[in-house]
Amino acid sequence: MTTGLIPGEQPPDDPRPTDGLPHQRHEPAGQGAMPVENRSRSSVITARAAASFEPVGRSVASARSFVRDTLQGWGFGDIVDDAVVLTSELVTNAVVHAGTSADLLCLRSEDGVRIEVADRYPEREVPLQGFPVDMGNPDREGGRGLQLCAALAGHWGVDYTPTHKTVWFQLALPERPVGTRAAGPALPAHLLPLADTRVRVAVVQIDRSGSITAWNEDAEELFGYTAEQVTGKPLTDLAAWPHTPGTGTGIADALQLSRWEGSYGVRGAHGRVIPVYASHLRVRDTDGEPSTVCLLVRDHERAVLQTPLRAPSTDSSGGSEGPSADPFEVFIGSPAPDDLDSLLQRTVERARDMLDGDSAFLLLATDDETELEVRASTGLPSARQRFARVPVEGGPGRYGSARMPAVHEDLTAVPGAVPLLNGTGMRSVVTVPLKVEGRLTGSLGVAAEAPGRYSNEEALRLQFAADRIALAVESARLGELERLRRGSLSFLVEASDLLAGTLDRDQTLALMAQMTVPTLATWCAVYTIADQSSEPDLSYVLHEDEELIDGIKSLLSKIAPPDPVPTPGARVWSAPAEIAHQAALRTSMRSLGLSGGPTRHVTTGIGPTLATASAVGGETVVLPLVARNRVIGMLTLGKPTDEHFRQEILELAEDLSRRAALALDNARLYSERTAISQSLQRSLLPPELPQIDGVEVEVIYRAAGEGNEVGGDFYDLFPISDGAYGFAIGDVCGTGPNAAAVTGLARHALRLLAREGLSGPSVLERLNSAILDEGERSRFLTLLYGEMRPQEDGSAELKVVCAGHPLPLRLRQDGTVEPAAEPQPLLGVLEDLELREETVTLDPGDVLLCVTDGVTERREGSRMLGDDGLAEVLTTCTGLTAGAVAARIMRAVERFASDAPSDDMAILAMRVPGLQQD
Repeated sequence: MTTGLIPGEQPPDDPRPTDGLPHQRHEPAGQGAMPVENRSRSSVITARAAASFEPVGRSVASARSFVRDTLQGWGFGDIVDDAVVLTSELVTNAVVHAGTSADLLCLRSEDGVRIEVADRYPEREVPLQGFPVDMGNPDREGGRGLQLCAALAGHWGVDYTPTHKTVWFQLALPERPVGTRAAGPALPAHLLPLADTRVRVAVVQIDRSGSITAWNEDAEELFGYTAEQVTGKPLTDLAAWPHTPGTGTGIADALQLSRWEGSYGVRGAHGRVIPVYASHLRVRDTDGEPSTVCLLVRDHERAVLQTPLRAPSTDSSGGSEGPSADPFEVFIGSPAPDDLDSLLQRTVERARDMLDGDSAFLLLATDDETELEVRASTGLPSARQRFARVPVEGGPGRYGSARMPAVHEDLTAVPGAVPLLNGTGMRSVVTVPLKVEGRLTGSLGVAAEAPGRYSNEEALRLQFAADRIALAVESARLGELERLRRGSLSFLVEASDLLAGTLDRDQTLALMAQMTVPTLATWCAVYTIADQSSEPDLSYVLHEDEELIDGIKSLLSKIAPPDPVPTPGARVWSAPAEIAHQAALRTSMRSLGLSGGPTRHVTTGIGPTLATASAVGGETVVLPLVARNRVIGMLTLGKPTDEHFRQEILELAEDLSRRAALALDNARLYSERTAISQSLQRSLLPPELPQIDGVEVEVIYRAAGEGNEVGGDFYDLFPISDGAYGFAIGDVCGTGPNAAAVTGLARHALRLLAREGLSGPSVLERLNSAILDEGERSRFLTLLYGEMRPQEDGSAELKVVCAGHPLPLRLRQDGTVEPAAEPQPLLGVLEDLELREETVTLDPGDVLLCVTDGVTERREGSRMLGDDGLAEVLTTCTGLTAGAVAARIMRAVERFASDAPSDDMAILAMRVPGLQQD
């Protein structure tokens, strides 16, 4: 079923399309017939309700309920029964007998109500012009629809088009005697409400402060107090509030309303609480002083005062057509929207149309019922108001009477009573609560630009509609929250994975911003705090429009950052919007050649454009980044002009900020540890290589493992005495910090021992003892150590000891390659070593290449470079400088295998230049 409600519509004179064929109408000659041109269809339509029903049996009951609810909502309870009977017959003809869908249209005018039922079977019983219509036999089961129209309706008829047949009827409103508001049927005596022999109505008048000023005799009789005993006392001293279950509003609030009805208790003189039913009416005297008149009866006698409810009566005539239509669908329409936002939007549109208002709005309560959040509106600047929050109970911008129906005849008399309508031009408003099981879940309101448009009658109708939809809205809201929570969990899992995937500070900041924009906010800024004594530093800015990033960064850099408060949760930061607005205003005024403007000083040089001001003009919130009990930064989220954040988004942002803070702090700690590690590792490497006259030297060093600068391989070249230099290249078993520790021991021990004037074998023997003294931390070590002395004839004399290390290779000028030493035992294994020294002379043009096993053991599958492969590469290096030789060897090693090296590598190349280069 689909419905529509359009108030104040003036229909066209001939709304039915003819498709080029004559438009046929039939006016029966029976009771109530009238000429077509004189029908009330031509009168002004003040409201319209429409619905469509599928060709199924249950649609008949749905149509009955739709008509009943529509007429009850319009205040036409007197004609509801006739309208329901006629509608039931006509819709049955359409959906059951004709087998087509039925279109139902209700029109309200000053003359009465017109109801039309159209089906899509125009060929059925099309009358011939000039022939009377057969009404059918009243004794048969079907075919009584036209007979009932003739009997009950003031006017009726049938319209035909090539695609539709429409049967319509009009019911006039009965004339009511002056003063009559509602009437009930005659009832047997045993069904009448029970009362005492004499019904006593206590009349109590309450002044502006809530104190009793009048107390009649019936009040004395009911409660046992004399007028002298209670005059001047607050009514709250006597009232046991609330007596009605589920009522949360205090009596002080009820006394401020223009009209109120309900139950509560009054403590009598005997100390017991007397349940009463009360009707409150707020009035003012000739001097304008307000007071409240309270009429009270015993609760079981409430029928004396209680206003008849406008709830629809139970439709017991459904028969076999199935259950009556869901009242929620009657108000919202069918099919109902699938998502909460669409449901709320259709609700406010229906509410506005039902009360012929200019605007309507719906707010949903937070879980603790302390705030209301704007979720839908029509006729209002929704972009400005959406997701705005107002407190329910107290504080600035309080939403008055949120827990009870309220009617404001003129908002200018009570400014701020409905904060949502401030500055909108709305004058009168009616608001009603949405409650589920006594708990406030929202508020629905309809407003008009003219004052005095609404009364308690409209409040009752709107409350009836709110009661229909409250449970559906709450169910949809819970469904949306469940989907949001699932989406939030997925978002947080992905965010955690991304944040855990990097330990780089700058990359972490970028990830924080990119996960936030545009999923949670339109723009964001991240402030970082180095230590407790440092000021927040603007570290990263991002906007979904990259062209606005520089403007926002410039704006934020010129204003004081937010205070680093460790309190969890989002807090509003208004400075960016205020400063951007003022600066943009100044820019606009300067462009117009004007002066003046806001007197608040704005730092020169901000110069934001209007686009920048608009980008940061909405709600801005700040979330602290707290890690390890310290504020390390702040995450700032912003919306464009006049937009607000949803509470669920802020809660998600808070969860993200906690994860981001820990990731950022981890990145900081990693950066600090890395800096310390790199500093220590650099101390294990030798300083700059010395310049040696007559010898070229080149070193290439690669430590295996990410972030490692020093591993188990090492090298050194240092002066020993005048004209003599020591050189070494070694490999400690293993890689990483433990191997690097032995590396540092070996390199420093070599320098110290060599400068003591010891020979090469003696230096290595003492180093072997030092390594063994390390105990469990000791590691075996391969080492090539030598002393080099350049000679006057251009050659260089080398004394070499090769302790378990790959043999050095000598490249002669003729391209031959040969080992330059003999293998000997490695260090760190045996206590007693017998090492010997070998002498090698490098002639001009010769090259000595020393490498670690990371070079020779480079593998690709089962293949290994090996000593032969290295020698083959070296043969191609004839005539190259020492630097070129080392570079070619490294390129050959890298190309030998595609995988990254798994072992440390060191290359030491020394070359004696030829005589032609001197």
